[in-house]
Amino acid sequence: MITISPKDMTMAEKLSTMEILWNDLCQHSSFESPNWHESVLNSREQQYAGGAQLPMDWEKAKQQIRNKTE
Repeated sequence: MITISPKDMTMAEKLSTMEILWNDLCQHSSFESPNWHESVLNSREQQYAGGAQLPMDWEKAKQQIRNKTE
């Protein structure tokens, strides 16, 4: 078996690998989200409903993610 360290992978290779793994997990596994997911989602819904959290433009959100991962 050939192993490759993530340190030796480009960002594109890492993202592609994550997509492959995620797709496989979704097709071949059944799992439930952890309990804390619901509380986080409820909190964010309340923040949004109360005006404390505003939606972000999708392009801006993607750019912020890129900036954090580069």
